[in-house]
Amino acid sequence: MRRPRFGRRRTETIDDRLERCGVDRREFIGFVSRLMVAAPFGLGLTAAASPEAVAKTVAAVRRPSVIWLHFQDCTGCSETLLRTSAPDLGTLVFDLVSLDYHETLMAASGHQAEAALRDAMDQNDGQFVLVVEGSIPEKEHGIYMELAGKPALEILQEVGQRAAAIIAIGSCASWGGVPSAAPNPTGAAGVERYLRTKPLVNIPGCPPNPYVFLATVLEYARTGQLPELDGQRRPKFAYDRTIHDHCPRRSHFDAGEFAKAFGDDGHRQGWCLYELGCKGPDTHAPCSTRHFNEIEGAWPIGIGAPCFGCTEQHLAFTVPLHEVIPIHRATPPDTYPPVHAPAGRLDPLATGAVGLGLGALLGAGYVASRRFSNTPRDDRIPAVAEAADEDPAAAPTEEREG
Repeated sequence: MRRPRFGRRRTETIDDRLERCGVDRREFIGFVSRLMVAAPFGLGLTAAASPEAVAKTVAAVRRPSVIWLHFQDCTGCSETLLRTSAPDLGTLVFDLVSLDYHETLMAASGHQAEAALRDAMDQNDGQFVLVVEGSIPEKEHGIYMELAGKPALEILQEVGQRAAAIIAIGSCASWGGVPSAAPNPTGAAGVERYLRTKPLVNIPGCPPNPYVFLATVLEYARTGQLPELDGQRRPKFAYDRTIHDHCPRRSHFDAGEFAKAFGDDGHRQGWCLYELGCKGPDTHAPCSTRHFNEIEGAWPIGIGAPCFGCTEQHLAFTVPLHEVIPIHRATPPDTYPPVHAPAGRLDPLATGAVGLGLGALLGAGYVASRRFSNTPRDDRIPAVAEAADEDPAAAPTEEREG
């Protein structure tokens, strides 16, 4: 029996595929609009001024082949793709990208799944995008995770060396995530430690926004280049700002209005969650402007929970959830009075000093006024007086009339 070929070298464009499958044009424009929201600037793919122009650019992209590997993960990053509604999962998997291997979504298992992975690599050798979900355990030669009898680290290196580019999706794949939390019994680490010779982008988050992932994949398929990255290999178009910069509770932070406990008046009125442990001031992520599941307010702070800092290695799974962190960048301005001003008290010594100062000023003013009232009429400005003595006609009118 002939074994089916799961992977094929793709030459058709996204537009060819959408037309062949009868995808509605309006739905495609809606998807492109969401891409523009996910990447409003800093990405060549969405640099055009209108959704129609961006749609034309995206439609001309050759459908990229994607191989998706799972390691130490909770499948939450795949789950975020399952929750996209525009496009839905079918459009995402079968039209925009060619998802040639994904252990969770594929029907094959066991030997058939292994065959699918080999076929996908052979038919798209050096051209596929490898997506890694989950951290890689390295302690004790990687015995804490094996697939088909091979350690996860060996599989990562075998597949990664044949990929065109690598996307580490989620915090676990980016830098270790939950499995790397102390004491890190499996020696979990991110992909970057093992595949440094390949183009690699980290998309941290627990989970990350699916449109950030799609924008990154399509940008690479269009240009052959990854988007501009920051010092932690994160795409700048999505991680160039802190959550705090565009947080809907920012005005309360600036006004010094902080919720003190869950369910108190401040919390119910939407006050800032910083004192409840919010890590937003030190967390670079797009959550505050790009919400999940196309639902306004579908993100932690939007439902009244503090930011956990899941995109930052020095915060997530390291600093306790409700522990207050130092603020390095943004501080409340002093243009507003404090909400709870402490009551002061009068200091007798300070009061006496102020009284003496005011008395001295009043006394000096009285003496000056007396001197001014007793000044002779001829005590004039010297230059004017001299001119009047030499020429009476130059004197002021009222003096000449007198």
